[in-house]
This record gives sequence, structure tokens and C-alpha cells, in this order.
Amino acid sequence: MQEIDIADLRKLSEEVKTIYGYDFTNYAMSSFKRRIKRILDLYKFPSVTVLLKKIKEDRIFFEEFISEITVNVTEMFRDPSFWREVRDNVIPTILLNHKNISIWHAGCSSGEEVYSMAILLEEMGLRDKAKIIATDLDKSILERAKSGVYSLKNMELNEKNYIRFEGKRSLKDYYKEVNGRAQMDQRLVDNVSFREHDLVNGMVFNKFDLILCRNVMIYFNQNLQNNVLKKLHESMFKYGYLIIGSKESLIWCEISNKFIVVNNEEKIYKKIKD
Repeated sequence: MQEIDIADLRKLSEEVKTIYGYDFTNYAMSSFKRRIKRILDLYKFPSVTVLLKKIKEDRIFFEEFISEITVNVTEMFRDPSFWREVRDNVIPTILLNHKNISIWHAGCSSGEEVYSMAILLEEMGLRDKAKIIATDLDKSILERAKSGVYSLKNMELNEKNYIRFEGKRSLKDYYKEVNGRAQMDQRLVDNVSFREHDLVNGMVFNKFDLILCRNVMIYFNQNLQNNVLKKLHESMFKYGYLIIGSKESLIWCEISNKFIVVNNEEKIYKKIKD
């Protein structure tokens, strides 16, 4: 396997942007390189040049490529203390001034976060008061999120998280076993709209009380993070909440003065200026 050259990665990014409109030019280079290497290994491509040829010639393969590049490992009720904070403080504060709540899961991946939120709202008796939009760049992973079918072995960890979250029931109450897989109760996502959306190039399409964009921007360079955060800020009502990943920060970005820190440990911010 040849060493991956930065010039090859740039050429790949530019060609993908030109042909398909997906922009990876501002992805953190080390992360992008790691994922390209994984794809070369996985599909036994001898070089980035051969990979690029395949991408240009085969749209179906390109969809697989996007799935591999944007793959996100996730779980239900990940960081249970964060979910307790959302239940005990964030949502009650929003509902002091609003009858209903609008939520955007930006970069929702395979949907575990969306089902976690739906269960949380169900247990608060608020699911009918919430309008949820869940978006991702990757069509195939959105389909997985929509279907709500997960590996049974993953449900053990999800159950442990749910117990630490101090849920009211058992996680088993929210899914049934079908053909050796866990099928989530589809009523949970009655009020969820799953949409394909590119955080980098996509439009601002709504205003939200609460935006979750967790562990998405760690793959972006600083310039791209700045642009995405501006877009998220624009998509929020004043005094709405933005929640990012535990390894991410708003401190250095251009619009940091438009937010206050609500909970630094859980990376919860509140918009205070338009």
C-alpha cells in the first residue's frame, strides 16, 4: 500500500466537490486521511487515483464511499449525565416561554440520539409538544435511522446508559426483537422528519429552540467549524440552546460572544444575541 499523498487527497476532495457537490476540502486532514486509508484497505484499492476513478464512474459506489467517510459510532443515551441535564433543566426552561418545542438533530447518523430524545420526551409526557427534524449527509444512514433497527448486542450498552440516565422504565419497553434484531417502537418517531442535509453547503431551513450537533465538527478544520457554527446560530431562536460534543468548543469561534455557557461539562450553550 502506497503512502497517501496530501496532493492526492486535495485532488480527490476537489473532484468529489465538482462532480457530486459534496465538500470535503475543509475536513481535518488527519481524520480525512485516516478514513481514506480505511477505504483503500477495505476495497483493496492500490492507490487514491484508482479510488477516484471508481468514484467518478460509479454513482452507487460513491454512496458507499460517503457512508464510509461520514460513519459515526453512536449509542443511545450516550453520556447519561448530559441526557439528565437536558431532561431536568434544558427542556423545562424552554417550556417556560413556549407551548411547544422544536428540535434539530444535526448530523443524526444512525438515529440513536433521535430515539433517545423521543424516549426522554415520552417519559416527560411532552412528545406531542415536540417537532423534531433529524438530518444527515448520508442517505443510507438516514434510512437506517428511519427504520430504527439495531443490533441486539448494542442494546446491552444502550440499556446500561438508560439506567444511568435514570429512565422511568426499561429500555426493553421501547423495542421488540424481530429476526434477531432490535426494532424500535415506530410511534416514537411519529413527529420526526428525517431529511438529507449537508451541514457544510446546505441552507438554513428553520428556527429551533434546541439544536444538537454532537461529535460532528471534530472532523472539520477551524474554518469549516466557524461556518457551520454561524449556520447553527442563524437556525436558532434567541435564548435557544445549542449542544455540541464533549471534545468540541465554541470558545474560539467568531460568534462565541453570541452565546453564554450554560453547562461547560456537558457543552450546553444558550444563544443570547442574534
